[in-house]
Order: sequence, then structure tokens, then C-alpha cells
Amino acid sequence: MEKISSSIGVRRLTVLGEFKPFGLIAEALDGKVADDAVTDKYEYFLFDPEITRGTDVEDSCDEVSSALTNCGDNELFIRGNRIIWSTGARVFKRFTLRSPIVKADSRVGLHCIALDTYGVGFLAWLVCWCRLGHTAEALLCILQIDCLTIYNTSGEVVSPPLPRAVSSIWPLPFGLLLQQEVEGNIPSRAPFSSTSPLLGACDMFTAPCNMQKGEGTAACSHLILMDPLDEQQPIFVEDRGKSNIMKEYDEKTIWTSERVPLMASYNKGKMQHSLWVAEIVNSNFDEATTCSSNVNPMGVLSKHVSFRRIWHGKGAQMAACKVFMATDDDATPVVCFFHQEQRKLLSVGLQSVEINNEIVFDVKPDMSWIIDAVAASPVTVTRPRVKVGLLPYSDIIVLAPDNVLLLYSGRQCLCRYVLPSCLNKGQHLYDLKFPEASFPNDSKITGLSDAVEGRINMFRCALRQSPSSLLANDCVTALAEGLNSSFYRHFLGVLWRDGDPAHFLEAESSVDSEWNSFCHVIMQLCRKSNNMSQKCSGSVADSAWDFLLNSQFHNNFCKLNSMFGISDAVSLYQQKSNFPKSFVDSSESSEKPFYTDLLIESLDSLHALYESLKFDNLRKRDLELLAILLCNIAEFLGEDNYLDHYIRDFPGLCKSFMVSRPTISRKICPSLFRWLENCLQHGCSYANIGDLPPLVRRDTSSVVSLARQIVSFYSILSGAELQGKSLSSGVHCNISMGSHGSKEELTVLAMVGERFGLQQLDSLPSGISLPLRHALDKCRDSPPNDWPATAYVLLGRQDLAMSTLSRECKYREIETPTNVNVISMSTPYMLNLHPVTISSTISDAIGLEGTKFEDTDSVDGSMTDGMEHIFNSSTQLRYGCDLRLNEVRRLLCSSRPVAIQASVSHSASDQDLQQAQLWHLAQRTTSLPLGRGAFTLATIYTLLTEAFTVPKLVLAGRLPAQQNATVNLDPNIRNIQELKSWPEFHNAVAAGLRLAPLQGRMSRTWIIYNKPEETNSVHAGLLLALGLHGHLRVLRITDIYQYFNQEHESTTVGLMLGLAASYRGTMQPAISKCLYIHIPGRHPSSYPELEVPTLLQSAALMSLGILYEGSAHPQTMQALLGEIGRRSGGDNVLEREGHAVSAGFALGLVALGHGEDTLGFINTFVNRLFLYIGGKVQNERSHFPTNSIDENRGSAQMMDGTTINIDVTAPGATVALALMFLKTESEAIVSRLPIPNTYFDLQYVRPDFIMLRVIARNLIMWSRVHPSKEWVLSQIPQVVRCGVEGLGGDGDAVDDMDAEAFVQAYVNVVAGACISLGLVFAGTRNGNAQELLYEFAIYFLNEIKPVSPASSGKVFPKGLSRYIDRVTLETCLHLIVLSLSVVMAGSGHLQTFRLLRFLRSRNSADGQSSYGIQMAVSLATGFLFLGGGMRTFSTNNSAIAALLITLYPRLPTGPNDNRCHLQAFRHLYVLATEARWVQTVDVDTGLPVYAPLEVTIKETGHYAESSFCEVTPCLLPERAILKRIRVCGPRYWPQVIDFVPEDKPWWNFGDKNNPFNSGVLYIKRKVGACSYVDDPIGCQSLLSRAMHKVFGLTSLKGSDTISDIHSGPSAATVDQLVSTFSSDPSLIAFAQLCCDPSWNSRSDADFKEFCLQVLFECVSKDRPALLQVYLSLYTTVQSMVGQVTTGAVVFGDSLSISAFKLALTYIEALMTQKLSAPKGGIIQSTFVGSLRKQVEELLNGSQELRDDFHNYLKFGTWPNGESQDRRSILLSWFLHWYDVPSSSAIKTAMDRVKPKLMSSSSVPLLRLCFPRTHINVISEIHRCLSS
Repeated sequence: MEKISSSIGVRRLTVLGEFKPFGLIAEALDGKVADDAVTDKYEYFLFDPEITRGTDVEDSCDEVSSALTNCGDNELFIRGNRIIWSTGARVFKRFTLRSPIVKADSRVGLHCIALDTYGVGFLAWLVCWCRLGHTAEALLCILQIDCLTIYNTSGEVVSPPLPRAVSSIWPLPFGLLLQQEVEGNIPSRAPFSSTSPLLGACDMFTAPCNMQKGEGTAACSHLILMDPLDEQQPIFVEDRGKSNIMKEYDEKTIWTSERVPLMASYNKGKMQHSLWVAEIVNSNFDEATTCSSNVNPMGVLSKHVSFRRIWHGKGAQMAACKVFMATDDDATPVVCFFHQEQRKLLSVGLQSVEINNEIVFDVKPDMSWIIDAVAASPVTVTRPRVKVGLLPYSDIIVLAPDNVLLLYSGRQCLCRYVLPSCLNKGQHLYDLKFPEASFPNDSKITGLSDAVEGRINMFRCALRQSPSSLLANDCVTALAEGLNSSFYRHFLGVLWRDGDPAHFLEAESSVDSEWNSFCHVIMQLCRKSNNMSQKCSGSVADSAWDFLLNSQFHNNFCKLNSMFGISDAVSLYQQKSNFPKSFVDSSESSEKPFYTDLLIESLDSLHALYESLKFDNLRKRDLELLAILLCNIAEFLGEDNYLDHYIRDFPGLCKSFMVSRPTISRKICPSLFRWLENCLQHGCSYANIGDLPPLVRRDTSSVVSLARQIVSFYSILSGAELQGKSLSSGVHCNISMGSHGSKEELTVLAMVGERFGLQQLDSLPSGISLPLRHALDKCRDSPPNDWPATAYVLLGRQDLAMSTLSRECKYREIETPTNVNVISMSTPYMLNLHPVTISSTISDAIGLEGTKFEDTDSVDGSMTDGMEHIFNSSTQLRYGCDLRLNEVRRLLCSSRPVAIQASVSHSASDQDLQQAQLWHLAQRTTSLPLGRGAFTLATIYTLLTEAFTVPKLVLAGRLPAQQNATVNLDPNIRNIQELKSWPEFHNAVAAGLRLAPLQGRMSRTWIIYNKPEETNSVHAGLLLALGLHGHLRVLRITDIYQYFNQEHESTTVGLMLGLAASYRGTMQPAISKCLYIHIPGRHPSSYPELEVPTLLQSAALMSLGILYEGSAHPQTMQALLGEIGRRSGGDNVLEREGHAVSAGFALGLVALGHGEDTLGFINTFVNRLFLYIGGKVQNERSHFPTNSIDENRGSAQMMDGTTINIDVTAPGATVALALMFLKTESEAIVSRLPIPNTYFDLQYVRPDFIMLRVIARNLIMWSRVHPSKEWVLSQIPQVVRCGVEGLGGDGDAVDDMDAEAFVQAYVNVVAGACISLGLVFAGTRNGNAQELLYEFAIYFLNEIKPVSPASSGKVFPKGLSRYIDRVTLETCLHLIVLSLSVVMAGSGHLQTFRLLRFLRSRNSADGQSSYGIQMAVSLATGFLFLGGGMRTFSTNNSAIAALLITLYPRLPTGPNDNRCHLQAFRHLYVLATEARWVQTVDVDTGLPVYAPLEVTIKETGHYAESSFCEVTPCLLPERAILKRIRVCGPRYWPQVIDFVPEDKPWWNFGDKNNPFNSGVLYIKRKVGACSYVDDPIGCQSLLSRAMHKVFGLTSLKGSDTISDIHSGPSAATVDQLVSTFSSDPSLIAFAQLCCDPSWNSRSDADFKEFCLQVLFECVSKDRPALLQVYLSLYTTVQSMVGQVTTGAVVFGDSLSISAFKLALTYIEALMTQKLSAPKGGIIQSTFVGSLRKQVEELLNGSQELRDDFHNYLKFGTWPNGESQDRRSILLSWFLHWYDVPSSSAIKTAMDRVKPKLMSSSSVPLLRLCFPRTHINVISEIHRCLSS
């Protein structure tokens, strides 16, 4: 070891400060330090922040990655049950566990805990970070005494149950490994409770405790948890080709890797260490083994995790106290075992092979070594940015037994680290001051701990990461990736060896000195190659000139001038050594071939880096420095082609490297620019692969990744084929997921797959970026819909990007759509991409809901009517300036006194009149909450921190004539409390329905918090509303029984219906039992007798039907069938019909739409139902099962004598048949439900039953319903039609008795047909249905009281009111109006709304309307504006059933009338609603905007496939018929969303395939068009005319134009106009520059005019990225012209010429159709052509240039003497522009051509040799060399 220490270099540790766990500081700041903090133990560990980064962040750009992780060490501090996660000196998260972590003394094991300086150990096998399932983020897994707790980074927790005692947990790449205890060592533990206080209080989720599938886990020693919500699976071990369950309890896991699937274990009995590789394999294990263990876990799992042993080592009496992974110097992964008792570090090398895109690990044979060590840790020092596959390149820091700290790269020792002998202020990273006593000279290092990246704990010290200079770091990385392992090992030793203490101190000072240090190492290799061992001479210069060259002034002057392009660099040989430049013969040194080969490979690697740096505009300074170094290496190796290549790029180098000598190497210098040109011109298959540096073709290279990416993009654009992960051009490329139909689309996916963002695109030279921008521009109009969001950002389609992000966030239940990849690919150039704040109803209501609503009796009631939140930006956009919503709010307001018309002077009679009028108005007021609930349905979120508020239900009146004096109902006349009981219930339901039905936003705690001390109708209504939205699933069974135990009627009704709606169609047994308790007819005979009110029985029956909806459960159907014909045991005989109707609806719901497929004995059910209707059934008793009629006590059939009371049973049986055979088109059932067609039948069937039969027939024959008068008339029997038509004659053709029967039947048939139309066309806004229903409503209205001229007197009979009572006509009228509102639901149709408003005012004026009539008007108004216009009705079976229950044509007579139909059932329409509303949001402004949508619907039975236009915000058709949505119109970018029509409900919140984000469609406005709000008719979108007017492009002087415009009265500035038409920040910033006063003072008018033209071009064509391209190309050529004409050197390189040539090649590729461009190129070809002409004129008109070119051809020399810089630059431009080969290549070609000359001219043969060189130049070469 002493020998090693003496032969290596010495480096100093950087002391960061004295280490103390930050958790102690955080505890002190929090004041939570325990009293026994001195004795209370704590644990901590430091970790790399890379562990917790999400996978999407991991794959992002390097700049963003470094920014996210550059926050210091991350620390987990644990004391008791508290965990503090800190990042640097900041607390990031705090976690509180419900029990402490397992202590060390509770485990009997073999683990050796390594203590740090403070004696604090951490049980690393009890706490770890792990990625589970498909989550992108890491999860914190903690093993506690009684459970396993898993936190995510946001604080949510899950506690999966553990089947047995688990001793340790370990992270693997695909799950969490659990080591189980041996049965004898299982400690006693508390039983796990899934309803712990922690989980209940925080609304967190727990995994299901069902472990039946994993019974085999008890026989397995190791388990794997792949998902927090899944079961633990057993681990299998592969032995001789068979997979058996792992039962090796002695194999104690001591280490796993979270990056690669490796595990290390120790077997104490065998004294053996083992290394295992984990693999996910298909289930194919030994069946005999399975049978013997009585386990069949693979019956469920198709794949399992299997361990395969790849290495074992024996002889260790104790387990290794530390195991970690490092990297050998040849990039081989190494697993290190540190044995503290033996003071040995055993390293085992691994080899990895890729098979079928999977990495398979194995141990390299004879690849293990041992290092003496007291302590060891992995650190990242030498190659911090390099990764070996998934692993970072890790070195090893070793504390040797002789107290020496050594740095190893694999087995190679690089250097020795020492503590600083004395510390000064300037040598501390954080400028800390330490007393001298803190670091005594004889300080001894006793251990290492907490290694993170390049930092370790003694004091907290940092190992110097090499190097901090970006260029030097890139060069080291390039050599590491390009050199042979033996070469790089030697280079690394030279790099880290401290051969020159003075130089070592210099390397610590600055970035420039680090680069000089690297150059010094390279020159040292050159000196060794020449067998010159002397060091760089530090003597004083021989002359004054040499002294000046070596002075600091000269160095600073060179740096300053180099920024402007003048390269005055001299040869490094002249600076650093005094050995000759001539190449020494190889026989002079035996080591020379080794070093020569090393230098040759170094030249190739560094040249690849050099070519890659050309693609970065920001690295030109680094490129020049690297060129100087490469010139030295090329000159030393005699590579004249390389030397000529670098001098052409930087002509200033010819001063130092212009000595001509015989050429030794014929090696062609690779050129990426040359390859890109050939690729565009001829295709990638014809491009010379020799022009690609070998390092670029390696898929593992990171330092030249930019060059590899550009080459791969050009290859795809030129037609390269994808072969696995490589292209046919020989480069590797990652392709993102997504469909593609062209090479441009594939290029975009490649850019996304390579994480190539807009920032990288803008840093490219303009010519290189043009083909890539061409691909983006071509895909911009209509990209595929399945691309990732980052692809849309590249295209400039932020609308599609935000839509994609929003869908992903909703699926992952993330609130804010953010994505680091998208941000990294857009910032800082696309700042307008931001998380849009959606101005929707829901988001706007959040702020309003936060205010505390105070109960007030204010007249306006602006804050207490429950509708104040309905006004927002979306509704304003929807309804514009009209006052529809205000009017709806006024009509449905029930929280303020209503106006009463009264005289000024009042008397006693006036008071009686006021009370009577107030009573009639109270009927209307009590009905308003039903409509308000529909109007405000699902429009706000709840705040879980605030109480639920319900607006007051005010029955008082006010007297406008008497200064709004309040008049209350006289309690002595009316029972007000009884009047308000059910209206208060409806009022609370309406308030509760405002809450949006979003799962996960409601908690049991909030519901219980709002539970009153005394039961009331308000909380009952809230329970029903929450249940209709599905929120009552959070209630526990104990909460439910507590509610039932209160025996409050309305609470029980609301709870039963709410629970059934929440568990709709699930047949939940617990809920079913709760409901059956309230149905005494279903109680067994031994059950105690219960008196249950009929109202509760009816609610329980309906709830039972909703709970079992669509299940066709036979026992439930039999029970409900019996309930239809059973007389209820309640106290109200008048409620029999309501009981039977509820049972009928419930039976129909259970067998909804099943028809004859329901049961095998459906005929008996149908027969019984027709018996209840009144039909004749033969032999019914023999077919009906005897157990269907329970003869329990207290029950009897509804019979009068021997017949069934069909007046009670018929309605229920009719609706049951209608729902059972819904949409089945059953002719047999319809034929048994006839409409009376004889006079006798009319007398036999009640008229209201006729209406039900019509509805039932039409629901069954669904497809035959047509919105036409002919169809309605076809529903009327002939006898009725003839009878009604004869009423208008003068003769007495029909007597009054017959006429009344005909008219009763007529109006009920018509009303039934209209209700059928309303149900069939619910929510469709069908125009024909609307017109027909409106016409019938006006007809009935005129029959009651003429209000409008008759429009169809010949079609409809007149004079019906003479033969029928007004109540029947009013009922039919309002049922028709209600059906009309159902058809137009959510549309706010103005004509319908006017009709409703008229009906409301008419009813109030008449004062004779009943409560039911007012309720119908209220509900119709709410339906018309359903959900504030954002919701509508569906027509699926379940929705139709819910609507039929709501529209049941028996209206109540009063607020408390529940006899025929429970009023609570009227709220079930909520189950039929869908949020098919969509609004378009401008992605740039975040505001909702108008946009035309083209909606395509599929072909149906009523119409063919058709398209129609809607303007957003709007309601869309149902999912069953929706085929396509397209954003159309000229103002917004097109966007197409295709659908697969499915008979399913509309997408819910969180659906993975939901194409909308809560009804939001992001769109992007085109530049040059205003929004429809600002410019409704498009008169302001004449961008071309406006731009010409403002810019004055026809003027010769832009400055004069601008001044003239500003002086006008309506002057518009450029920046104002640009900001009006574009939101791109680069265009706006440039426009502001054009308006700056300093801009007008510029003298170059041509340039100002050009800038305005370019700005117009970019704005008009919506290509803001081209602004940079145009300006770059223009300024490049103009600078060249100015440099030649004036002689002033502006830039001293020729790189811009190469980039400009690529732009020309791009134009040529478009013209030759190598690149497809249906709309032409993205840049004007005439502009590029004019620039080309200027360059050619510049290079062809100088005799001086021709002379310099001749000298170059003849002698290989560059210009010297006077004007050397200007002439050299001009010559380099000439050589680049015309692709002139090097002089040596030309001479060689001439030597080969001369013997073959058949004529006097060598031009043809030279043309064949140099096909890329211009023909005129070839002729010039011939003339020059032939003379």
C-alpha cells in the first residue's frame, strides 16, 4: 500500500463544514424536541436526490435535470414515529407514522450496522425508496412493528397488510422485496386495522385485505410487492431449469439495487455470500412442486419473479457489512462486498448482454479482486455525467489500513486524498471559519459514511469532481467513451497523478486553468511519445518578444479578441515544451507505438467532440480552444488533412500551424457538415459513412449525443429504415411511442424520443435547423392524436399538448397539468405554455364557495338564493348579453318574499285577500326548489372545511305599494310547519345537488360534520343529494344504522334513495338488508311485527329496484311482483297506489330492458302483470309459482271479492312492463297492451291508464317513434279520432257522455305520445320534436284559454274544454311542456323559455293552479337550463327509467301529497344526466372563446350519417352516435377528435380515454386572426392590409414610415399590432425592439426594412421560429460583405458558411422533391437565392483571393504577410463554399490522373475524383497545376 501511495498523485479534500443531521436542527426550530432527547435514539441517512426523481424527470434534458437535483444532500431523519425529509438546509416533507419503526433490538439477525462519527446507525433494511407499479415517482417504504407503510412524495399513504412477520424490506426496479421471518422467530404484533385513525382522518386509501390468492406466501421466504394495492407474490428460484418457490429462510438478504435487478444474500450456515439476478418470467414451474405445497398462485398470475444465482463466495464467518455497486475503468459494473472484520473489499465484475431488448446479467469469469480497506464507499468523481446503462459511473473511495484515503476507478488507484493542513477562508466552499484546533496536523481518519455523489462524512468533505470546466469535462468524457480500456486507464492515471505541485495549485483556481491542465496532460503524452521525459520548462523567455508572448497582458488580449473571431493562439508545443515539432522515428523509444496509438484514438475521439460542438451556437469559444489542441495533436501525428480541416474552420490558426512538410497519413478527416449535405442531396444510403466519426455511431456515447441526434434526424428525413433501435445509416435513435404515416412524423417522434426540445433546436446553426423545422411545420396542421404532449409542444400545438396533459393528469388524479418533459422542451422559448386556469363554472365557483353565506332577509337575496355562483365567464360566453340566466334566477328564487298586488289603503277584507293570494303564491314557492336543483346541478365543488349552507325557504310576501312591507302567512289559518316539511326537504336537495359528482372530493367526516343534533328535513335532503351524486359510499354501516335509528321519515327516505343511487346496480348485500327491513311484506313469519309507514315502504321498494338495477335477480323480482298486488300494511289507505307504483318501477328497474331474456319463467311474470293491469289470463294459476305470493300475516291481495283492484295495481304493472321490455320491440307484449278502440273499451279503461299504456307501448317499440304529427295521430284509435272530429259540428252527432269519453281518451293519448317523444328524444334538441311538442302545447293552451292565433285548426279539434275539466287539460298541457323541456334539456331554448315564463305568470294570475302544476313548470325551467346549461339527458336504458320515474304523469295536489307517487322520486332525474357540455379554451390566454365545431354523427334509424356545425360552448350528441368532432374555421388551428360510437354513458371524470378535460377543449388561435369575441364578423382579420398600413412596406425608408404612422391620430405601433395577432414571446419582444427609440436612430435603413419584412413574414405565416433563421442568414452574409469591403474583421471563422450551405441544400432538396413540401418550403427560396448570389459575387471578384488559392494548391500554404487575417478568412470561405479538397488530396489526385490523361484537360477526371467540388473551381485547379 505504501508503494501505491507513493506512486500516485495527491489531491486535497474540500471541507464543507462540520456535519450535523439537519433533522436535529429542524426539531429545534419546530420546538418538538422530546424531554429525553439526550437518551432518545434517532436515525438518519443521506441519499441522492436522483432516487426520488420521477421517471419523466429522469429522461428530460440535462439542464433541467441538473436544476432539479442541484439542491444538496437529501436526508431522512427518524425519531420515534416522526420522519423529516430535508433537501439541503430546507425541510421538504414531514411524515407521522401511527407506530414507531422497528428497533434494532427487536430483530435477531446478522446485520452489521456501520456507525458514523457520531455513533448513529440506521437500519437500511427497514426504510427504503422504491418504485412500485407504473408510478413515475419513488415511494417511501417503512417497515413498522405491525404493518408496512408506503408514502408517496405528496404525502398520501397506503398500508398493505402483511401475511406474516417481515424482517426486512429491499427495493428492486420492479417492486419491493420482503424477507419473511422463520415461523419460530415471529414476534407478537398487534393486529392490523384497515380503519386506523390516521387513514380515516386523512382520507387516505388502504389496500384490500383479501389474501386468498396469495395463500402460498406463507410457505415462501421472500415475497415481492409490485403495486401498493396488489397482493404480495411469492418469489421463485430457478434451479436446473425449474422454478420452485423460494423457501431459503437462511438466505438473508443484505443488499439489493433499485436500478438493476440484483440481490446479495448471506447464508450463515454455509458461510456463503451469493449474488442473485431477478427476472420476470412466464409461469412455467414444476406441477409436482405446486401440488405438494397445495399452492396454486399461478392460477391467477401469468408471470412471476424468479431469482437466479450468478455467483457465490464461501469462507466469510460474518455477512459483509456493506454491499454497493461501482464501475470498473472499462465501464464494467462491479458489485463490492466490504468485510469489516477482514478489512477487505471484494469486487466482483459483471457482464450484461441485451437479449430481446432486456438486459441479462452474469458474472465475468476471473473478474474479481480484493483491496485492503478499513472503510469503503461508492462516490461519483471522475465521470459525473456518464451512465453505464441504467447505472451512474461510480468510483470507490477507500480508507486503507495505513489511514490513507485512496480513490479507485475499478481496480486502478487514481490518487490519494488528504485533509488540508491549514484552512484559510478562501478555501471553503461556503466560506466557513473553523478554529485551527479543529484540524490538527496529526488528525486521523477513522471511517467513512453517508457517501452521496462526491461527498462523504468525516467532517463533511467533498471530493474534487473532475473537472468543473465544461470543455475539459467533455474532453475527458469523450476520451472515456472513445479510447480503448487500456489506453483510457493509462490516460486516467496521468490525468489524476500529481506530477507538478505548482500546476496542481493552478488547477484549483479557475476554469481556464483546468483547460490548460488538460492540455498539459495531452502534451505530456506527446512528449512521452517522443521519448522526451523533460517537463515543461519554466525558465524565463529568451527574448523580449517571447516574454511579451508569455505575459498575462497577451493572454488577456488573445481572449478578448478571440471573442470577436481573431484566433491568435500559438502552438502548445511553443508554450509548454521545447522539444522539436518534427516527427521522431519510431525506433527511438519502445513506448512510442503505445503512445502513438493512444494519441491516434484520442484524436478520433476529440475530433468527434469537435464536430458535435459545431452544432451548438453557444459553444463557439470552446470549439476554438479545442481546435487549437487538435491542431497540436494532428500536427504531431502528421495528419495534414485534420490540420487543414481545423485551419479552414479557424483561419487564424494558420499563423501557428502553417509549416508545410511531407504528408505521412492519408486519413480522411470526418466531417458532419459534409455528411449532412450528402444526406439531403442524395439520401442517407449514398452519404459516405466515413464522414461520421466512429464515436457518433456508438449508441452509448453521451458526449456527442447532440451530433448523433442530428445525424439520426437527417437520416430519417432522408429515408433511413428503422432496424430495432438503430437506423440503416448506422446510428442509434430512440423513437417515441405514437403512430406515424410519413418520414416527417417519424422524425418528430424521434426528436421526442431523444428529448430534443425547442431549446436545443434554437441552439443549432440556422442551416442545420431548417430541415428539422420543415418536418415540424409539415406535421403541425394535423398531427396524429396518440402522440405525447412533448411532440405537440415541438410542433407549436400547445392546445393539443394541454389536452394530452390534462387527460393524463385526470387519469392519475393530479390536479395541475404539469410535465417536466414538456417544460424542458419549451422553456424559455415558449413561455406561453403554462398550466391554464380554466374559467369554467366549477373553477370559478371555488372562490365564491369560500365565502361564508350569512342568512339574511334582504330583499334582493343576492347571496342567499343558492344560484349566485351560476354567473361566470363560461355562462357569460354561452348566453352573451341576454338576460336569460338572470330571469331564470328570478323565476326560481325561493329565498326572498314574493310581491303581492294590493291597494295602498288596506282593510280587513284586503288582509283576507292578501292571505289567500299569499297561500296561492306559497304553492308556487314551495315547488321552486325542484327546478332550482336542476338549474344548479353539479356546478360547484364542496369545501371540506366549511359547513353546508342551504338558502332559506321564504313563504312571506311583500307589498311593493307599501314600501315592500312584509306579509307572513297567518299560522292560525294554515299549518305552516306541515306545509314546509317536504318543501324544506326539496330545498336541501336542491342545495346539495349543486355539488359536483367527483369521486374523491367528499369525505365521511364532512357529512357527519353537517349532521344536525336534531333530525330535520334539511339534512335529509342533503343525504339524498349526496347519494344521487354517488358520495354516500364513504358512509360506514354504523353511520347508516344510526340514521335509521333516528326514525325520522324524510331522513330515512333520503338515506335509502341516496344509498341505492350510490350503490346503483351493485346488489350490495349490506344495503339490501337495510332496505328489506322497511318492507314488512318480506319479513319472515318469525320476525317481530313492525309498523312501517307506507311512504317508507314505497321508498324502500324504489331503492331496492335502483340497487338491483339491471341485475334480473329472480328472488328480488318475485318479491317486487308480490308487492305490486299486496295491500300495504301502512296507516294511510290512500297511499296504496303509490306503493304499487313504486313496486312496479322497482320491478322494471331490476329487469330493465332484459325482456324475454330475463328468466326462464318470464311468461308467468308477464301473465301476473297483465292480470294486475286488467287483462284476461288463461290458466294463470297453474303457471304462476306458488312461492311468489307470500301468505304472511298482515298482508292481503288488493282484491274486491275475488277480483284484483286494478285501479291500484294497473299503473305499477304498466310501468313495470314498459321498463322490462324497454327497446325490445316486442310485438307480443304491445299487442296485449291495446289502446281502447271501441266505445265499450273506452268505458272500461280509465283515461289516465290509457296515457300509461301509450307510454309503455312506445317505450317498447322504441325505434318506431317519430317526431311527426302523422305519428301522433296514428296513436289515436279510429273511434276516438272520429268521435273528436265530430264535436265541432252543429248537429248532435255525439251526446255529451260519449263526447266526454272521446275527449278524455284523446287528450290522454296525445299527452302520452308527447311524453313518449320527450323520452325518446331526451337531451337531443331534435328540431322536429321541439316544434311538434311546442305546437301541441300551444294547442292545449288555446283550448284552455285562447292566447294566440290558431295555427293548425284543421288538424287539431277545437272546443275540448266544453267536454273535459280544466284540471285534466292543465295536467296534460304541463306534461307536454315538461316533455318539451326534456328534449331541449340544457339548451336554454329561448322559445321554450318564453312559453314557460308565460305559464308561470298565467298560473299566478289565475290563482287556481295546483302545486303539481307549479312543480311541473319549475322542473321544466330547471331542465331547460340543466346544470346551468352544461348538462343534458341521456337516452340509455337507465336514464330513460329515471326520467320516467321523474315524469310519472300523476302530479301531486299539494306540497305534502305522496299518495300516488313520492315527491322525492322527482329528483331521480339526476341519474339520467350527462355532462356532454364542451367549451373551447384558448391555450395562449387561458380564456374560454367561441369556436366553430363540426360534429359528425353516425347513421341511425332516423337519419343517415351527417355533420352539423355548433359554436362552443355547446352540448354534444350522445356517445352512442358521436363519430367525430373537428375544430373548423379559419381562425384556429384544426383539430380532429375521432370517436368509436358506443352505447355507453358519457365519459366520467378520471376516465383514461376521456377525450375532454371536464368539458374543456384546448384550441390555439392562428396568427393573423382575432377571436370571435373581439371580431365577430372578421373585419379586423385583414392582417396583410393592416400590416402593410402599419409597417409601410412600400416605403423606402422604414424610419420615416414609422414616424409618419406614430404621428397619425389613430396611430398603431408595431408591438401593439403584433401582440394583437400573436402571443409568441419572441415575436412580441422583437416588435418591441422595433418600436424602441434607439431603433429609429439607426442609420442602416435597409436592415430596418428587412426586419419589418421578416416580422411580417413570421406573423402572417405563423412561423415565429423563422425569425431567428432569417436574421441569422441575413446578418451572416451582410457581415461577410462588410468584412470584405471594409477590411474590418467581424468574425474569424468559416462555420457560418457551412451552415448557410446547408440552407441552400435544403432549398435544393425541396426543388428536387427529396423533401416533400406540398405548401412549399418554410423559408423563401428567393431570399436564400439572393444571399447565395451575394456570396458568389463576393468570392469571385478578387485577384488577391485567386493568388492565395494558387499558393494553397501548389505549396499548401496559407496567406501571410500584410492583411493575413482578412486574406486567410476569405480563403477559408472560398474553400468551404466550393468544397475544395485539401491541397494534399488534390496533389494526390493529380498524380493519379496524369498517367491516364487521354487529352490535354484533366477536368473530367478531376470531376470524377471530386464530385462535390464546383466545376469552375476544378477548371481553376487544372489551370493552376498544369501550368
